[in-house]
Amino acid sequence: MSLSKSIAVLPGTYDPVTNGHLDVIRRAAGLYDEVVVAVVNRSVRKERSLFDAGERIAFIEHATADLQSVRVEAFSTLLVDFARRVGAKVIVKGLRAISDFEYELEMHQLNRRQDAEIESVYLMASPKYSFLSSSGVKELATFGGLIDDLVPEEVARRLQEELRR
Repeated sequence: MSLSKSIAVLPGTYDPVTNGHLDVIRRAAGLYDEVVVAVVNRSVRKERSLFDAGERIAFIEHATADLQSVRVEAFSTLLVDFARRVGAKVIVKGLRAISDFEYELEMHQLNRRQDAEIESVYLMASPKYSFLSSSGVKELATFGGLIDDLVPEEVARRLQEELRR
């Protein structure tokens, strides 16, 4: 039995963080000694973020303030390099649908080529969040849709402020 602390990394853009993201973070916090929520500072596959990394980090820190084992950091490197830097042996991702699986399978294989000792673990989305995405929330907010039960209160307020401009 290993006496070392189990550390997991949960990477994402979190632009913005949703209640689905928070559900996965909370569930991971119950499985690992420490959870590092890794906020992508610059995404290669997505357009420019609506919120800068500092604000996204603040949203997550506020929403997870009751979880002592969770910390939030920005990163701009290969995910496996970040995981090694924080001492994580596990990357945790949430899966909502088959389309998520296809993308995550590719990312898993690429990450394993970089470091075969870092495992990927997938948590299935809770049914009430299986449809929820940051891009969907932004689209709803853009057109005045109801988002109050999809994101933390301060995120909903900031989205409405930001998208009214």
